[in-house]
Amino acid sequence: MLICPQCNFENPNSNKFCQNCGASLTEKECQQCGVFLTLDAVKCHSCDAPCSEIWLAIAIKEGSSEVVEVDNQQEKIKLEEDFPQIEPQKTSQEISQSFEAGSYLDSQQRYKMLESLPTFFENAVNAEACVRVVDCQPYQVSPIDAMLANPQLSKSIKTNLGEDKIPNVAKSYIALQAYCNLGIPPIHDAWRLGNMQVILLEDRSDWLYLLEIWQNEATTSLQIIHYFYQMTQLWDLLEPFNCSQSLLDLTNLRVDEDESLALQRLHLDIQKESPLGSQQEDTPKIEDLGKVWQALFRESQRTQFGSLLELLGKLESGEIETNEELRSRLQLIATELQGDSEQQSQDNLQDDFIVAEQKNVSSPTILQLDELEQSPTKIDDTPTVVLPMQLASLENAGLSDVGKQRDHNEDYFGIETKINKVELPKSKVAGAQGLYVLCDGMGGHAGGEVASELAVSTLREYFQKHWKSDSLPSEEVIREGVFQANKAIHDINQQDARSGVGRMGTTLVVVLIQNTRMAVAHVGDSRLYRMTRKGGLEQITVDHEVGQREISRGVEPSIAYSRPDAYQLTQALGPRDNNFIAPEVQFLEINQDTLFILTSDGLSDNDLLEKHSQTNLLNLISSEANLEKGVRDLIDLANKYNGHDNITAVLIRVKVRPNLESQTPKGK
Repeated sequence: MLICPQCNFENPNSNKFCQNCGASLTEKECQQCGVFLTLDAVKCHSCDAPCSEIWLAIAIKEGSSEVVEVDNQQEKIKLEEDFPQIEPQKTSQEISQSFEAGSYLDSQQRYKMLESLPTFFENAVNAEACVRVVDCQPYQVSPIDAMLANPQLSKSIKTNLGEDKIPNVAKSYIALQAYCNLGIPPIHDAWRLGNMQVILLEDRSDWLYLLEIWQNEATTSLQIIHYFYQMTQLWDLLEPFNCSQSLLDLTNLRVDEDESLALQRLHLDIQKESPLGSQQEDTPKIEDLGKVWQALFRESQRTQFGSLLELLGKLESGEIETNEELRSRLQLIATELQGDSEQQSQDNLQDDFIVAEQKNVSSPTILQLDELEQSPTKIDDTPTVVLPMQLASLENAGLSDVGKQRDHNEDYFGIETKINKVELPKSKVAGAQGLYVLCDGMGGHAGGEVASELAVSTLREYFQKHWKSDSLPSEEVIREGVFQANKAIHDINQQDARSGVGRMGTTLVVVLIQNTRMAVAHVGDSRLYRMTRKGGLEQITVDHEVGQREISRGVEPSIAYSRPDAYQLTQALGPRDNNFIAPEVQFLEINQDTLFILTSDGLSDNDLLEKHSQTNLLNLISSEANLEKGVRDLIDLANKYNGHDNITAVLIRVKVRPNLESQTPKGK
């Protein structure tokens, strides 16, 4: 099947245009200049911008070729129509494959090689080689992607084609895909070709080595403990799959742009059978992890500090036998380091130290190093230690459009940002305070647009008076601001003796950002979303409407939204006095690069953002992406697939980095 890049509609492989929206399925658009290109183009011929995702292909030669038969011919044909790469196994004699740059690595001619395989590889046995490839059929779903996205289809593929159709080297990646947020490389595709197994992974060859972080004098002792903790997390995750060796190769340890540990690939443990035939030797042990840590210090010529030196000694001697005990000792060291830092700085570290659960949590005053259970299924819910973060940049863009069916625009938004930058030879500090308000008015001409604009102006004036310190206003102060906006609109309704549907009102979502902390308050069905690379798209607010009210009372969603009044608002500013509104207020920590999206329902209806988050939001997290163009594209998207209402979007891009200046480096 072909997934339309515009609307995500599933099309047959033979289609040249999307059956749903008419978008081309044989060309792709340059995201930089808008020129249409062939699907195999690596760079735009007009602006030279990269326009393809490059994959790292790992090819592994086995000792002998195998031929795999498919029993059910009908099922084979059906699945081949959807996934042409799933094909009968071929022997090496049946394959006349060129491995030069520009040729294809697969018999379906989907993955074009950007570099040649080493000359030794073609006739080698039990050899391995890596090349970069470009996907020349990017709209076609790969079997691996289908299996990961659809468990039922996964079962069908495995049942009808056999487990042995999946290369052995790919199985650990597939099993661990739920933990990519912990550094596991995503797998895109995998296949067998004769006596060769091939897997395609995210290309991380340009990512920083962890060793380079060690060699950076700005890296603090606390940051080092943080990476050690991440390694113990990964150890528990990899050990059941015999992949602990992945952590023992310094060249395999990388760092992503959020400065979190990541693996370039998975390495299977080297195991040997004992003379008895069953017991295995040379399985990596926890003390081997300590040897890697010592190698990091040795290769970086960095001096170990006291408490860590003692820990490494105990690891080497075998005194520390379990990962749980190792984490407990790391916790003590982290607490000690944090205590030293708190003595040297009177800043409120409660605003800086956070636990990376990717959910809304209050910041602890000490680093929490919860122990992981051996089962990898427990790891995803376990908080991990992260460093104090500081703001690197804050950018925004907003746009409103009347839509295709309305004759006037009742939406209104306001943006007010204050940036304070200090740059010194050895440090760079950014401080910011941002207020973002979006309202969707109701009440007809001279009603809805008045209410929405009045709410925005009232809140701006209110926070100019009540938000002057270096911290966010309290929940009570924020609620009072919302109440004042409600009163301003309600008073006009009373003065004009408006009644029933003639009473004007508005929804509200307001965001306040103070450096790496933020608060959000909302009334009605205007929304706030959060988009991160690791967490994807998350809806932060819950609509104040009848359907959601019924769900909160325990009613099944399908029943709740079968009501004719399911989408009727239960709260709005203006129609009633303050006794009838209860604004929800949340406080969030920003611990990674994040794109926040404030939207009216003209953009959020029909799950539009959820359907297009990968194509229209993910790229906007990067500093190189133009937010002004991004918000225009969202408006165009809403007009194309919704268009029934006014459309408003406010984008906020927050970039953060570890607050190294606040820590006192040790052992240098």
